[in-house]
Amino acid sequence: MDRETRAAAERHFRGAGSRVLGGGPALHCVAFIPDPCTFSYADFVTGFLLPNLPCVFSSAFTEAWGSRRRWVTPAGKPNFEYLERKYGNVVVPVANCGVQEYNSNPKEHMPLQDYLAYWQDYIQLGGASPKGCLYLKDWHLCRSPFHVDIFRSYSWSVNICGRKKWLLFPPGQEEALRDKHGSLPYDVTCPELTDTRLYPTHLHSSPPLEITQEAGEMLFVPSGWHHQVHNLDDTISINHNWVNGCNVAHMWHFLQQELDAVHREVSQWKDSMPDWHHHCQVIMRSCSGINFEEFYHFLKVIAEKRLLVLEQEEQGTLGHSASLGLGLQQVVFDLGRLTEVLASVVTHPDFQWVDTSTFSPQPQELLGQLRAVLATTQAL
Repeated sequence: MDRETRAAAERHFRGAGSRVLGGGPALHCVAFIPDPCTFSYADFVTGFLLPNLPCVFSSAFTEAWGSRRRWVTPAGKPNFEYLERKYGNVVVPVANCGVQEYNSNPKEHMPLQDYLAYWQDYIQLGGASPKGCLYLKDWHLCRSPFHVDIFRSYSWSVNICGRKKWLLFPPGQEEALRDKHGSLPYDVTCPELTDTRLYPTHLHSSPPLEITQEAGEMLFVPSGWHHQVHNLDDTISINHNWVNGCNVAHMWHFLQQELDAVHREVSQWKDSMPDWHHHCQVIMRSCSGINFEEFYHFLKVIAEKRLLVLEQEEQGTLGHSASLGLGLQQVVFDLGRLTEVLASVVTHPDFQWVDTSTFSPQPQELLGQLRAVLATTQAL
């Protein structure tokens, strides 16, 4: 991130104020980025991260990846022999796509070599198996249930081989897909959605943004976009989720929503349950994977890493590789966003119930440190 991009990002969030992810104008197509040589990180920040819009990067961005050479045959199919030789003994989690377990699928663990044998049999049998339709972690063999990425993170997904069809819904658009009980559908293509008795608001929903992702291409999925994925061929993909200064506030808003949902579910026991607020945090963690205490530690770790970069720069000890990986403008921008979110966390009524006696530094102490540092970095 350069100084100009940082300034644009800071202006964006000053203008956004306390707004969270929402609808925005209808999007009818997704930008395609063909050439790595003519597309910069600044272009990505201003064109897609800040407005929270998806885009597709061409296969030119991934053509040098070793996985695209070694995991794929010359015919563009999965290289089962190489994968078994290299990773066959690894025990991997596998989900059964044919069985719905709430809004997910039941999982089991098996050696990769067993899964690869199943996969090859599945192909030989014309896309069928007595074991059902199984998929391994993010190596999807069928459609993925309708979902939004964990903690409202960003994600990218690269097809090492094969093709996918994506159905994407901008933040807020998924609300029209809820059933009469307020639950989202498992499959947004199921015919039951046309039953207005079950899905009373479906007639008001907009069609999804549909994308066909070819082999080698990378799709950027913005924060809070619900999506469902269908594999059109035998496909291997690599996926990654991340949070940065541009969407850490979305993560914090999501956690507040999750806790509010827990409060509603167990409100009837508030007066009779000792340590009700603590139990709500326990329930929230079991459902969402994180609670307020862990979110504070998440912010603390990131803040300390950013502060270390500034300290190394001040002392003249910042290594060349570190400066390439995380420039000073990005560090200052992230610290500003972390400070805003941390200020909201420490004043949140439910965070007041968290036992912070063993925290080091104390939340208010860390907040004061960040504010002091930011006051000295405006000229950078």
